[in-house]
This record gives sequence, structure tokens and C-alpha cells, in this order.
Amino acid sequence: MKVKTSITLSNELIEAINEYGQPYKNRSDFIEAAIWAFIKQIARDQQNARDIEIINRNADRLNAEALDVLAYQGQL
Repeated sequence: MKVKTSITLSNELIEAINEYGQPYKNRSDFIEAAIWAFIKQIARDQQNARDIEIINRNADRLNAEALDVLAYQGQL
């Protein structure tokens, strides 16, 4: 379901939407697609931050394990 809303945008942004929004039916579709893309990027950034936190929390243990495995390899 779509809900009608009102927003205020700068003239420069309207001009950019007019220039780059041609593949879309109208400004509303263009703006909705842009906002969805931005929201998805925020979600990816948050997931990446959580992943990095998990990796960092386990880095010492994982590095020690990797060094232990490397110790079993023969010289090349």
C-alpha cells in the first residue's frame, strides 16, 4: 500500500532527479527506489560492523589456531 506524503527538496536535487530518473515512471518511483537502496546500504553496513566485531572478538584465538596449523607444515 502506498501512502501519499509531502517532502521538501532542493531545486538542485529535483534537477538531478529529472536528469537521472528517466528509467522510472515518475519522481515518486525514483525517490522510493533511492530510499530503498539507501536503507539496504545501511542494513549492510550494520551487518558488516557486527561481523567485524565478531571477527575482532575472536581474532586472537583464530590467529593462534592458524599459527598452530602452520607449525605442522613442512618447509618448501
